[in-house]
Amino acid sequence: MAKLSELRTLIDARRASTPSPAASAAKTPSSSGGATDRAGSAKPVAPASPARRIAASKHADGDVDLAAAFADVEPIKPSNKAPVRASPPAPVPRQRIADERDALEASKYGEDPAPASWDIGQEPDGEQTFLRPGLGSDVLAKLRRGHWKVQSEIDLHGHVSDEAHDALADFLVAARTHGLRCVRVIHGKGLTSPNREPVLKGKVRRWLARWDDVLAYCEAPRHAGGGGAVLVLLRGR
Repeated sequence: MAKLSELRTLIDARRASTPSPAASAAKTPSSSGGATDRAGSAKPVAPASPARRIAASKHADGDVDLAAAFADVEPIKPSNKAPVRASPPAPVPRQRIADERDALEASKYGEDPAPASWDIGQEPDGEQTFLRPGLGSDVLAKLRRGHWKVQSEIDLHGHVSDEAHDALADFLVAARTHGLRCVRVIHGKGLTSPNREPVLKGKVRRWLARWDDVLAYCEAPRHAGGGGAVLVLLRGR
């Protein structure tokens, strides 16, 4: 059996040939940029990123050639003037003009042309028109065709004879006071009267003929009341 001293010698020799755990964990940088331990073994290193490789070389393949990229771009010419564009001509509303012309003609002459019965002296109703003696025969034609604009009107519907007479008198006095020349008096056609006979129609027209300030009157055009109203021309101031 070997002696105890020889066994101790063998253990010390084994320890001398085997590195300790602390020594194997210690690392030293290698010449290739990696890390090595004291035994000389090399540790693998992660490759560099593309950006770092491009930055490492001034003329690397990843650089962008701006001259080549903008070769087909035309530079903007310097100018200190704003572009001036001629404005297009204003459109002409031809249809609207035609509609307004037709509406104006209808307001003056009515939708239908004046019948021959409107010639002075040929009226079928003796109270259809009135003209103060001494005035020209063209006054009635001008009155009916809208030569004088209607400035005010009164509606006598629902009035009995006495009420209608007083209301008409007050209306004519106020019109003369304000200097009005042409007014419209609506007396109705008598459609709601007994036997459908007009009551105020004849009375109103006779009252108008007796007023000295009334120069003329004529039955209103169809669109302005027709047989239910009269246009009245008053004396000027």
